[in-house]
Amino acid sequence: MNKKSDVVIVGAGHAGAACASALRKLNFPGSILVIGAEPELPYERPPLSKAYLADTKRFEDLLIHPGSLWQERNIEFMLDTVVNTVDSEQHCVITDAGEIVHYSTLVWATGGAPRQLRCQGSDLQGVHSIRTRADADRIKADMAHVEHAVIIGGGYIGLEAAAALATLGKQVTLIEALDRVLARVAGADLAHFYESEHRAHGVDIRLSSAVESIEGHDRVTGVLLTSGEVIKADMVIVGIGIIPATHALTAAGAAGENGVLVDLHCRTSLPDVLAIGDCALHPNLFAEGQLLRIESVQNANDQAAVAAKTICGDLVEYRKIPWFWSDQYDLKLQTVGLSAGFDDTVVRGDPSLRSFSVIYLRNGKVIALDCVNAMKDYVQGKRLVMEGASVAPEVLSDTSIYLKDIPH
Repeated sequence: MNKKSDVVIVGAGHAGAACASALRKLNFPGSILVIGAEPELPYERPPLSKAYLADTKRFEDLLIHPGSLWQERNIEFMLDTVVNTVDSEQHCVITDAGEIVHYSTLVWATGGAPRQLRCQGSDLQGVHSIRTRADADRIKADMAHVEHAVIIGGGYIGLEAAAALATLGKQVTLIEALDRVLARVAGADLAHFYESEHRAHGVDIRLSSAVESIEGHDRVTGVLLTSGEVIKADMVIVGIGIIPATHALTAAGAAGENGVLVDLHCRTSLPDVLAIGDCALHPNLFAEGQLLRIESVQNANDQAAVAAKTICGDLVEYRKIPWFWSDQYDLKLQTVGLSAGFDDTVVRGDPSLRSFSVIYLRNGKVIALDCVNAMKDYVQGKRLVMEGASVAPEVLSDTSIYLKDIPH
């Protein structure tokens, strides 16, 4: 089968869906085809490790738009379809079924695949990752037979999964190779707070611990640490990051390592090919122009808007401030900015009251905030990050002074 569409979007996640919607809002008159590897229409992924896993949200509530709306906007989908090959010279992609789809413009929005353990037993039944609805459904189907769960990885996915399972009454052990959780994305103040919260909810956190192998025959029964200790496990959830799904595009000659390199207009090095979302390696102005991949809904949506404008001939630059959130127990973390490279922190508020903010500085300038149950700080602190404001630490820590009232 041969098809053709003016814009072909590969990837039906947040980024792909947002790009298709943005094109129609810009009155793009051409045909739009979205190719998705999963059988479902675009849906929200963050709740998979939170409310959906904890059975407090139905899948229907996760859909970004109902099917009727996509039809009204004349956006076509090819679902349950993987693109294996990109031919940039012929302006076409080839699917796993051998279908050839021609494009005038290609948007690569494939996200990534969960990074897998590379040890004996990693393929046993009961070893899971969380990236898709199918992943979460497999975990939920296993849940009735699980008493002891082991989470490998102390990033946000691991912590959110630990919170969901602990809330469901499971005995949870979380294994982190580094000396604290969130070590790659946050400072020690936030890490120690979350470690305390999880321990208070019964989660056994093992820091500076590495996995030697997964034990069991057909199904997992335990996790062997390099220390020689075996932790009992009826289920293992691996949350150690993702690998960007870019092989077909880089095989076609697209530049980039650990992602597809794009410019500030989301254009790759291939003609008429753009990339957005988790797989896009881009120069981020809030990281002093360094190349980054940002795995967040914010980045997916905002890059999608830029890509849509680029396709329509409006070359705006991607300059949006990064933000992110995480729900664990009754704690809502809201992050704005990028804390990488900070050289000082200020704690605003009292962590013991479970409402506070960590403000990150570099060379005396505010670069990011982590706000726990402190929405006002999050909303008001965004301006300080955008402006790179230089503010004395004693002023930032004074909760009698609203962040919005700090002089520019």
